[in-house]
Amino acid sequence: MHVLFVERHDLEETEIPTDLDQSAADLVVLSFSDSDLGAFAEGWHRGYIAQGDNFPTLRLANLAALKHPVSVDTYIEKTLSAAKGILIRLIGGIPYWSYGLQQVEKLARKNKIAFAVIPADGRDDPQLDAMSTLPVSTLRRLQHLCENGGMVAAQAALAQLALAAGLYAAPVPGIKQIGSVGAWTPELQNCCPLTARGPDHDKPLVIVSFYRSYITAADLKPVAALFTALREKDFSVMGLFAPSLKAPGAAGWLAAQIRHYKPVCIVNATSFSGKGASGTSPLDAGQVPVFRSRCPQPVALPGLRVTVAYRRQIWRCMWSCQRWMGGYLPALFHSKKPVIWIICWNFHA
Repeated sequence: MHVLFVERHDLEETEIPTDLDQSAADLVVLSFSDSDLGAFAEGWHRGYIAQGDNFPTLRLANLAALKHPVSVDTYIEKTLSAAKGILIRLIGGIPYWSYGLQQVEKLARKNKIAFAVIPADGRDDPQLDAMSTLPVSTLRRLQHLCENGGMVAAQAALAQLALAAGLYAAPVPGIKQIGSVGAWTPELQNCCPLTARGPDHDKPLVIVSFYRSYITAADLKPVAALFTALREKDFSVMGLFAPSLKAPGAAGWLAAQIRHYKPVCIVNATSFSGKGASGTSPLDAGQVPVFRSRCPQPVALPGLRVTVAYRRQIWRCMWSCQRWMGGYLPALFHSKKPVIWIICWNFHA
């Protein structure tokens, strides 16, 4: 049968068949969340650096692109039919992707594929367990790793899926559990503040504050770029993360770390005001200049095409940002606080 694939222009339009045109791979991960897919992409790269070509190959796709039955059938034929392990992280249960689940389960049982469907809402789902071909103990381990989030946990989930599929995967080093607050560096990843501070006490310290969600989504390239740029200027740099600057317990913890380590300035990569009921922000604890960094970063995930529609979305985002800056940037020149906005567009396409 010949299927005509046409370009989609708007989210409001009726679903039409799409062809992701991904070649086959050992493992496939599907999710509605770009954060999930970004973490698995970084986790795979970490595994590939450690194992080289011995690490299983991987394909990633957003389930939003596989809503039409023809899209599902085409993806199964081109990509899933030769897979040895398939992981689907689904929010909302079976009704949100019923046809796809039925067809993938049928394929997995026919081809003896290691197939795991895990819920993304933090609850166990016996119906999804029944559709999977793996033991419940393995499903819970995968679910736990996915809920932890981050590059290391994603690599460990890929290794777990590979082992279940009969493929070799080496043990995954590193911390897989991410605390609600903590420190981070590009070399050590999430760690304690004392370790992140390092031995360079003779250099002026800059603290970079950012959201915990950057770690769970493995979306840390802009933060790592800040580390590199500041180190080139002979600063010592440490990162501190929290769910938000107002989260219970997080504000006090951040303020305590800033007072203890005494940075010469702070680069804040969070998006919203950190002022609490007292009218102060935990970043004020150091009584040093605070630079606010905004890093919008449209990312093209591995295996996904950058379509004309996607490019239009990027330009709409840039235009919105331009209008936002035009309205609010002049007000910053009248601010009493030394705040600098750094707009960093980082395209991977």
